[in-house]
Amino acid sequence: MFERLVPHMRVKSIYDIDLDLLARKGVKGIITDLDNTLVGSKIPLATPELIAWLDQVRELGFQVVVVSNNHETRVSRFALPLSIPFIHAARKPSTRAFRKALVVLGLEAEQTVVIGDQMMTDVLGGKRMGLYTILVSPIAPLDEGFGTRINRVLERIALTRLRRKGLWQEEETGK
Repeated sequence: MFERLVPHMRVKSIYDIDLDLLARKGVKGIITDLDNTLVGSKIPLATPELIAWLDQVRELGFQVVVVSNNHETRVSRFALPLSIPFIHAARKPSTRAFRKALVVLGLEAEQTVVIGDQMMTDVLGGKRMGLYTILVSPIAPLDEGFGTRINRVLERIALTRLRRKGLWQEEETGK
């Protein structure tokens, strides 16, 4: 069970993801979380650095969809100015929103990655769908809501067991 929480790749931030490597692997779509993955959970709009990254992502031919457990107002306020499709109230790790995201992208699971900051939602949900998962460090962990703080406690318990089993190395992977 705990193995399903281990991402395929771990990086400090989205900016550390080797997009050329993903393209060589045949990836064409990115399903990404919003809060603490793309911006801090209290930041309403994309930063200039994020806009430049998204431009690069699109120039490389990737499609992007935001899948967030947050409410519609939060997600739409962020995604609409960027012309990014989104799915709000996703209830991750449920697979429903991931299936819907694949339909929006018009892609198969093998062509798509999930990027997120939580093992219990993004990684578990992505792996349940057979998606390649990339875990980023949370941007602003002190600004997290109650539900996310509970998930972080569960993640720490899972990490302890994964380390004991030798399934978790401390260094981030990627690039």
